[in-house]
Order: sequence, then C-alpha cells, then structure tokens
Amino acid sequence: MLTFEEKLAIIETFPQLTRNDVSLKRVNFHFEGSLHEKKTVVYHLHPNGNGFVYGAYLKGYRKDDKGNINIRDFSADELRTVIEASIEMLSHKRETAPQTNHSKEQVEETWTDKNNNTLQLQQEDSLWNVYHGMNLEASFESYVEAEQYLKEEGFSRK
Repeated sequence: MLTFEEKLAIIETFPQLTRNDVSLKRVNFHFEGSLHEKKTVVYHLHPNGNGFVYGAYLKGYRKDDKGNINIRDFSADELRTVIEASIEMLSHKRETAPQTNHSKEQVEETWTDKNNNTLQLQQEDSLWNVYHGMNLEASFESYVEAEQYLKEEGFSRK
C-alpha cells in the first residue's frame, strides 16, 4: 500500500486538480474544468492512506453508493489510471435521451430483474433517480446513464 505522502505526490502531478485541505488532516482534490456539478476527483485522502476517487460512470471498479472508488490498496499505476479516468469522465457531457415529455408531469418507469425485484426510474427536474421503494439507490444526469446502470444490474423495463 502506498503511503499518504506517496499518494499525495502522485495526485499532485495532475495540474488539472486543485488541492483543498479539509477536516482531520484529510485532503480533497477538485477538477474545476468539470462539465458536471461534481468537481471532486479525490475525496478525503487521509494520512492513514485511505481515500476515494470519484468514478460513478467508470467500469471495472467497485464503487460505493456515491460513485466513489476506495484507493487504499491501489498501486502507483492504478492510482494514476483511475485519476486520469475520473478527469476524463468529468471532462465530457454524456449523451442524454431525447425529451418527449414537455409538460411538468413526472416521468416514471418500472424495471424488474429475473427475481422479480423492482426499481423505479423517475425523472425529477434535471436528474434521473433510481428508487427501491422509498429509498434512493442512484442518481444520474441523463436517462442514458440511468438505463445503462439498470441494465448492468440485471434489470429490464417492465
């Protein structure tokens, strides 16, 4: 495992990122060039070596419910790769589905998996939210992203 100082040295080689010291000696790094509301690439890098990189739409990584990837045990190459991918992800707007509903009516779809579990996809203002009952599972900036997530999780439109 890389030390805090080693991780910090790698992260600081990215000129696109701005360091922000936060509580408990943790450090965040923001990407001000982000084309999304999300700007934090490195979240809560801690002196104990733990920390996260935002990767909500990146494939091949285990993520928490906020789309963060734990980098505690990442090698130097893995850390560089995930940071590059996060910056790249935030540098591009993702394709959105055409909007056919021009009224203020809420759009809602039901999705099911092979075990008959159901999730609700709802358009709420500019976001597409996935709900399991009353609990918010995930939130996306476009229908295309929400649809991709649901399909990857084994769900299909009812």
